[in-house]
Amino acid sequence: MIAEIGQYALALAFALALAQVILPAWGAARGDAVLMGSAGPIALALFGFVAFAFGALVQLYVTSDFTVVNVVENSHSQMPLVYRVTSTWGNHEGSMLLWVFVLAIFGALVVVFGANLPDRLKALVLSVQGAVAAAFLSFILFTSNPFARIVPPPAEGRSLNPILQDPGLAIHPPLLYLGYVGLSISFSFAIAALIEGRIDAAWARWVRPWTLAAWVFLTLGIAVGSYWAYYELGWGGWWFWDPVENASLMPWLAATALLHSAVVMEKRDALKVWTILLAILAFSLSLVGTFLVRSGVLTSVHAFATDPARGVFILGILTFFIAGGLALFAFRASELKQGGLFAPISREGALVFNNLFLTAATAAVLVGTLYPLALEAFTGAKITVGPPYFNLVFGGLMLPLVFAMPFGPLLAWKRGDILGAAQRLMLAAGLAIVAAVVTAAATTGGPVLAPLAVGLAAFIMLGALTDLAERAGLGRVGAKVALARLAGVPRSAYGTAIAHFGVGVCLLGIVCETSWSLEKIAAVKLGDTITIGSRTLTLDRLENRTGPNFRARTAVFSIRDGGVPDGTIEASRRTFAARQMATTEAGLRTFGFSQLYVSMAEEAADGHVSVRATFKPFVTLIWLGAVVMALGGVLSLADRRLRVGAPRPAAKKQRQAVAPAE
Repeated sequence: MIAEIGQYALALAFALALAQVILPAWGAARGDAVLMGSAGPIALALFGFVAFAFGALVQLYVTSDFTVVNVVENSHSQMPLVYRVTSTWGNHEGSMLLWVFVLAIFGALVVVFGANLPDRLKALVLSVQGAVAAAFLSFILFTSNPFARIVPPPAEGRSLNPILQDPGLAIHPPLLYLGYVGLSISFSFAIAALIEGRIDAAWARWVRPWTLAAWVFLTLGIAVGSYWAYYELGWGGWWFWDPVENASLMPWLAATALLHSAVVMEKRDALKVWTILLAILAFSLSLVGTFLVRSGVLTSVHAFATDPARGVFILGILTFFIAGGLALFAFRASELKQGGLFAPISREGALVFNNLFLTAATAAVLVGTLYPLALEAFTGAKITVGPPYFNLVFGGLMLPLVFAMPFGPLLAWKRGDILGAAQRLMLAAGLAIVAAVVTAAATTGGPVLAPLAVGLAAFIMLGALTDLAERAGLGRVGAKVALARLAGVPRSAYGTAIAHFGVGVCLLGIVCETSWSLEKIAAVKLGDTITIGSRTLTLDRLENRTGPNFRARTAVFSIRDGGVPDGTIEASRRTFAARQMATTEAGLRTFGFSQLYVSMAEEAADGHVSVRATFKPFVTLIWLGAVVMALGGVLSLADRRLRVGAPRPAAKKQRQAVAPAE
């Protein structure tokens, strides 16, 4: 019965979504406050019904109700409870319901936290959100019903894909969706502003917190997904330029550009065209990612759907919102005023420089991802665009961007002094050069330019700290005054510095891992050793172990560092009977920021086991840097100026004008 109630809740949610589209928009067109005010209650009711439907699907999985097709195909009664819950979104239908659930959450948050929004703008934002919800609810109801019954029901389910039975996959999709779908708010604000014809600094202040929140979630989602692929797939890599990985990277790049552009618009009332376009493109790229994962055009460990008919439906949704948004933008773009002017050498100019390279990098990733698909669709030819292309093109575009990153915060608004900024960065540059020289002296092998890249990472981190030091006046005022100034620095400034510092940390991890990793592949049997760097691994024993729904063959290695015992490390192969699939469970030992990584293949008949052992220096800095970036975003989001509402300069000027008459 709960399946039918859940489906009925989705049908009612679809009706509410249509009402949320029509009534507020009609009220905004007529100036009817009652109709505009209906947007809030409808959005809250929509959230309630979608939440109920999602909860119903979770309940069906928890109770292993094998009368529902979706549960049969993706669950098993012997699976641990946590994976029965995560199975809810570990499939096409459930993931789409999670997508709409997150969309409904953001719509409700606009109602709750949007009290300072003008009534007309708020009504139009919620109307656009309702249109997105209606589109995807129709997709679920007509092509991807998660509550469909099966008659007669089987006694047991097929289980969840074994590689998805992992703690990382319990949190990766929700985080990623909070980022993906969170960008729909930025899109809705952009479309509403274009319809209303009001795009100013106040609008930028309203849209920036939503974009920042989505960016934080997307950053964390990408980081968790990267770490999951690193340890779960057994290949030892942290980024493969998989098309579905690229599908999450592209909206992240666009959202990063949007954040910087919104800052300029808020401070200087400039870059209006650029900001609106980025708001549309960021969510459009999220829709492209949704299409790639669920259309059946890709074969990937990340992809869910293999039904082209569903892909056509999603392609129609994608075309409607992207083409519609861009068409409205083209129609209104000529009406957007230029806003404040600024010199090329200024903080605004640095942010424009940042955005140009970010959008160029996004375009490079988009071309590399979609070109093989387009070529196959039109000619039947199959080609692969792999890491060599992405590393060269993407890396070449990002290097000048990250080098310029420390200069931006040190430049003044409107007109800056590049020489003055360079002088303030002299200490950071000097220490970065020292770091590069020490790295070159301490390492052997690896790319020739790797020590310079380490120096660049150090320059970024020290440059971020230089911004805070300059704000505090360190070296120019007493320690007590400097501390007082630091206490008065806005949280957004701290957030910017921390996020930039995180970029440097991430870059340092990438350079060290890709340049100086040590790898050994060998076939070993009991008692054999593998030497990797200063460490030796000895295969002590092979054990059979049993899990709740799998059997495992585990290899236990003892570690010696310079002849001194240093613990053990275990790697295993798990076999899941329900799916007749095997997974590789890599063994990880962390030494500071570095890791020893061991994965094993199947055991041969003669007792030998193929083992891949890799020492990855400073590899954890890659994900630590992403966490630091997200922490910077959270700190910026806590800035009081983003919580008290947008400034109203027009009202202030009006009060000043009437004051003498009073």
